[in-house]
Amino acid sequence: MRTFGGFDFASDDAYSNNFARIGYQKGVPMGGDLSTAPRGKKFSMMIAASKDPDGANLDRIQVIKGWVDSKGKQHERIYDAAVSGDRKVGKDGRCKTPVGSTVDLKTATYRNTIGDAVLTSTWVDPDFDPSVQSFYYVRVMEIPTPRWTAFDAVRYGIEMPEEVTMLLQERAYTSPIWYTPDQ
Repeated sequence: MRTFGGFDFASDDAYSNNFARIGYQKGVPMGGDLSTAPRGKKFSMMIAASKDPDGANLDRIQVIKGWVDSKGKQHERIYDAAVSGDRKVGKDGRCKTPVGSTVDLKTATYRNTIGDAVLTSTWVDPDFDPSVQSFYYVRVMEIPTPRWTAFDAVRYGIEMPEEVTMLLQERAYTSPIWYTPDQ
């Protein structure tokens, strides 16, 4: 997974063959700092994620934004920046349609017939306030896969109690990008 944050990314920059060059020219990489947004510009991110060659396909890319309001209250908000398949992200920044599941609990297996091997996005913060210090990090979620409890149930021929979680969605996280306005 690679992410860059800045104020000048074009909507098609994330799909360029020069992803990293554009990212470094127009912004900062994950772990970087930005300050003072140019007048009239919004914070944006260029994001690219690929599945592990031996792992499950990807469900979605999410941007997590954190900030402290003028009253000192901490906030976090999750935005879906890209989703697999034909699903859509709504006006509220979230996809309401789950990716589905191909997990077979009788054999503790899954099929990579849903999700995508690669997800890419140029995401713009719809709620960006240039006067508010904030941070952004990215989380990528895989499609559901069997949890260790499912493997144990198959291996030992036992039935797990109903309250035991049998599926999971593995996740990967980036370092944050920090935005600090000039004081």
